[in-house]
Amino acid sequence: MGTPTFAVNSLEQLTQAGHEIIAVITQPDRPKGRGKKLSPPPVKEKALELGLKVLQPEKVKDSIFIEKLQQLNPQVIVVVAFGQILPKAILDLPEYGCINVHASLLPRYRGPAPIHWAIINGETESGVTTMLMDEGLDTGDMLLKARVLIDQNMTTGELHDRLAILGGQVLVETLEKLEKNLLKPEPQNHELATYAPLLTKEHEKIDWKKSAVSVHNLVRGMNPWPGAYTFIEDRRIKIKETRLKDKLDLQGQPGEVLAITSEGLWVQTGDKPLLITKVQPSGKNEMSVNDFVNGYRIKPGQIFGELNG
Repeated sequence: MGTPTFAVNSLEQLTQAGHEIIAVITQPDRPKGRGKKLSPPPVKEKALELGLKVLQPEKVKDSIFIEKLQQLNPQVIVVVAFGQILPKAILDLPEYGCINVHASLLPRYRGPAPIHWAIINGETESGVTTMLMDEGLDTGDMLLKARVLIDQNMTTGELHDRLAILGGQVLVETLEKLEKNLLKPEPQNHELATYAPLLTKEHEKIDWKKSAVSVHNLVRGMNPWPGAYTFIEDRRIKIKETRLKDKLDLQGQPGEVLAITSEGLWVQTGDKPLLITKVQPSGKNEMSVNDFVNGYRIKPGQIFGELNG
């Protein structure tokens, strides 16, 4: 059971490891893009490419779908970023339970956006956890963990790709050990749990009064999707890449363009200047700061911030 790109690697690695996949369950096709054409989830595309049976229930709680699952009689159900809550009838169905691959070091960052929030919060490590699912949200007993170090410029996209590969590897190892009865499920310490909520427009907006590190973490945490944004005059701009450097000896008010150099655009934050190196104006492709400065006639003294200044 899986839906987005993150789950594709797990599906591939399961097939490469020789597991018999009796069905792939994913979300229904959804309208996408300007034409609102029905588009299949990435997991469906990969499953069809591999010649696997695909089921796309609107709701997994539906009794007809649960009957279908019972007829399939799976030994284990693997769940990777599926996008629906499983009812008890499904959780109790397979002999080895339902195994989830979660993109964090549980019990930290339970919830739907663990990769984004690890970067936004400036974490120096993340990882994947496999767990036995229960009726709670990412609360089940943990099976295996693997860690990844996060450097100060790693983006959500880069961490996502690392964890997708790692998740598949840890999943295959989990199933091998589970079958040989070599795993002892470890209960989570619920007191240490943190939550990674879905992102909203409010989360994406840059507050230039915050520290340079906070703004930098938000920018890379929103890269490549959905993008951290700000305004300059009446233009909405996504800031796609920044760098923390200590070269500029200038001060101004938060959001003020202090200088334009060969490296990029220096903007004042709540504590020190931050270097902006890539942007994406509304309705345009991502561009270098040099192209942005020339095309939009950006000058020192202008202010990034709220709409209309």
